[in-house]
Amino acid sequence: MSEQRALKNPYPDYSGPGCSQELFDVQGNLTQHFSSCIRSKISELLAAMENGLKSADPRDCTGYTGWAGIALLYLHLNNVFEDPSFLQKALDHVSRSLRSLTQRSVTFLCGDAGPLAIAAVVYHRLQKQQEAEECVNRLMLLQPLVVQGKGKLPDELLYGRVGYMYSLIFINQHFQQEKIPIQYIQQICDAVLASGLSRSEKNRVQDQTPLMYEWYQEEYVGAAHGLSGIYYYLLQPGFVAGEERVSSLVKPSVNYVCQLKFPSGNYPPCVGDARDLLVHWCHGSPGVVYMLIQAFKVFGVRQYLEDALQCGEVIWHKGLLKKGYGLCHGAAGNAYSFLALYNITRDPKHLYRACMFGDWCMNYGKHGCRTPDTPFSLFEGMAGTIYFLADLLHPAKAKFPAFEALLEGLLMLTGTGPKERVALALQAHQHPMALSQFSCKSRMGRSVYIWRTACREAFPYIHKETSSLGREVFQYVKIYNLHSL
Repeated sequence: MSEQRALKNPYPDYSGPGCSQELFDVQGNLTQHFSSCIRSKISELLAAMENGLKSADPRDCTGYTGWAGIALLYLHLNNVFEDPSFLQKALDHVSRSLRSLTQRSVTFLCGDAGPLAIAAVVYHRLQKQQEAEECVNRLMLLQPLVVQGKGKLPDELLYGRVGYMYSLIFINQHFQQEKIPIQYIQQICDAVLASGLSRSEKNRVQDQTPLMYEWYQEEYVGAAHGLSGIYYYLLQPGFVAGEERVSSLVKPSVNYVCQLKFPSGNYPPCVGDARDLLVHWCHGSPGVVYMLIQAFKVFGVRQYLEDALQCGEVIWHKGLLKKGYGLCHGAAGNAYSFLALYNITRDPKHLYRACMFGDWCMNYGKHGCRTPDTPFSLFEGMAGTIYFLADLLHPAKAKFPAFEALLEGLLMLTGTGPKERVALALQAHQHPMALSQFSCKSRMGRSVYIWRTACREAFPYIHKETSSLGREVFQYVKIYNLHSL
């Protein structure tokens, strides 16, 4: 693997609790001192960002490089710090974005769907329900066009179907209800599957993978434009109607991506590209890791987790990029991989590594990295670094912005009864009984299914019988004779 795109990692690797005691405790909570350092750096970078944004393109409405991305940052800061002034700033920036919609793209990051979804959530938080409803309605007008694929719409995240679909996920997560029925998401996934089946046949690769996708005539692999990003969403619980299609179509397609892995543990930017160069969220291990973790959660195959852990090794050694500190192709985006690995394994090594990358980001501008084209934006610049540092304050809640599906937004579909809770606990512990679906009733009376997925938040209840939920879980474990936890 080429050394030229990354700077040498100057940090010693994790060697045990002694090397992390000044960073976090055994529960993964940051120490007061380290947390204070992060908060101070966030304030410093925010001031620099706001000053730099004075010369930013006033017409860029997007989440990726424009005003919607800045609004998303302030919405996140409001969530983390509970400061109403951040919510007001989110409103100011997303209002500017709404005045500059392009009507050319439909995705969350690079199109009109993102500004509309972010605005809907900001209005909802501000109790401006009429304005929120208007934004949701405008967003939903795009859904039939996305399903039909008007204008040869691709399927990938930045410009395609799943990029629009994330906008619907975002609404449901932040409204904390099924504001947009799951059927609308399933319709998009149906279209994505049909497109993948068709492309696999056209490219004559059906014997290798049931699904295949292209963007500008290239079979990309990474999270931003490629297979791993698409499969990450198709693996989300309930998004594909019919569990058998996940097993027969998505799983073998995931396995196809797995066999593209280089000996180093990294992945190519495109199918057939033999150059082991890029260690970015957009291209390479830092993006593929999310598909692998999700596949492990859904199928329970240990090899997926082993491959994900190998991604972590690649990122630790080659992830401090000369391109800078951003999300798409920078240190902050790569650091999220460690947080994802920490949240699935609870191995403090990964949290330590995330903290070291956080320290690198807190020395913003001191490493001779390249200045991005949009130096203060969410996905290329300083705003993304700030977003990551704010997430690092609460590692267990950290999610890569505009990409990772928030668990809380999905759990609302499962109800809250004891049967659901024990199923979630079993899923979290990868119990074999969770391979089958648990049928239950939601609060809204519909029959829904709890999928075998990573509800890691339920994990502690298996071991803490003293909590009321823990006792409830153990009671149902006895009822169902599920003792081999």
